[in-house]
Amino acid sequence: MPKLHVYNSLTRKKEEFSPLDPTHIRVYACGPTVYNYAHIGNARMAVVFDLLARVLRSLYPKVTYASNITDVDDKIMAAAKETGEPIEAITQKFTRIYNEDMSALGVAMPDIQPKATETIPEMIELMEQLIERGHAYEAEGHVLFHVPSFEKYGGLSGRSRDEQIAGARVDVAPYKKDPADFVLWKPSSEEQVGWDSPWGRGRPGWHIECSAMSAKHLGLPFDIHGGGADLKFPHHENEIAQSCCASGHEDDLSAFAKYWMHNGFLTVEGEKMSKSLGNFLLAHDLIEKYPGPVLRLALLSAHYRQPLDWTEKRLEESQKLYDRIRAVLGSLEDIEMAGTDEICEPVLEALCDDLNTPLAFAKLAELIKEINKAVNLYASGNRDRDQVAFLKSILHNSLKLLGIKVIAMESGEQGQNENNGINTLLAERTKAKLEKNFARADEIRDQLAAQGIEIIDTPEGPKWRKA
Repeated sequence: MPKLHVYNSLTRKKEEFSPLDPTHIRVYACGPTVYNYAHIGNARMAVVFDLLARVLRSLYPKVTYASNITDVDDKIMAAAKETGEPIEAITQKFTRIYNEDMSALGVAMPDIQPKATETIPEMIELMEQLIERGHAYEAEGHVLFHVPSFEKYGGLSGRSRDEQIAGARVDVAPYKKDPADFVLWKPSSEEQVGWDSPWGRGRPGWHIECSAMSAKHLGLPFDIHGGGADLKFPHHENEIAQSCCASGHEDDLSAFAKYWMHNGFLTVEGEKMSKSLGNFLLAHDLIEKYPGPVLRLALLSAHYRQPLDWTEKRLEESQKLYDRIRAVLGSLEDIEMAGTDEICEPVLEALCDDLNTPLAFAKLAELIKEINKAVNLYASGNRDRDQVAFLKSILHNSLKLLGIKVIAMESGEQGQNENNGINTLLAERTKAKLEKNFARADEIRDQLAAQGIEIIDTPEGPKWRKA
């Protein structure tokens, strides 16, 4: 069994994963604020950490994966005011839509999906601990974290004092002791949502929510904390400050979470995604246009830590890979699986190398090629049925690990896709011959021959027939 290695944002290096408790791995990833539809960048985070949970479950006996719902936020309040709907109606609606959309992308429900509004008592207790330890203070109905009280602040992001203030876009309010101090609790008017607290009626700041929810459901420290790269500062930096200081571990940044993982940014056709540019892509809309597994393949086609440029070409390539998967499964339709839980070892090894999905997909393509050859040999009586059944099981298990749910092809669709694939290879062979790349041309001829396809070169161009 391969060992898992992950890039730890906290230490800024790739490390062998060493669990706090090998019998129970605990993971937390920051989920959505539910006031609108999730965009494709939100979906990337969900898909990446769903894959991480799947890989961990293939290696360890028990994994608890928690990913929260932020259901109290000024953006939610603004949406309620604009639409006239109750806050609860908005958050319930978009929580349901988010979970349905992510399910279409092969994302399993997290083991725990805590809501901020269900964790208010724990947040208040956490703030009281911070005040008691001298890391937070009350001012005009607010509770604020005093950043200078924590010498290791900035340890995750590596930002300087000036960068911290600029990056946080801080509001230099008169009641702040320091410009970098951030809000843990803020007062609510009668028209705003709020809860009673020792500092008056109010509501939590965003950062305190995840510190409270992760501690409540996973305990401290836990193994892995994840989220998008945009959350590294200030959100995750502030989580570390709150949690380490409240628990009395000011000198140990890993006392909250041992490993930190962040997925990269997403652009659209080379540009930053924004509503003003008209390229703001919602996962909900894309699911209406493309099969969920194709979108998942596209989201995983780049290494999770690298930027992902969302392009039509990337979608086309993902569609081709998905069609190959469906076609090979179609050819195995009459073969029963062998019943093994074995996964394609090269695929698993690639995923254990810091979720190297591009390499995993390359190894998956090699497995498909091997199965195609096995199917042809079986059809000609030169391969045992049990061997093909074993390969089918390995493919099934590997797809399950990757979270790729395959919708069976209709017979007509399967035939059309097969024809398209052959014609594409013939066109590539013609191009290779024109470029005098005869080795590639011969390779394509052999590849088609292995599938029982005979090429006939004619003055009008190459034709093909089943041998």
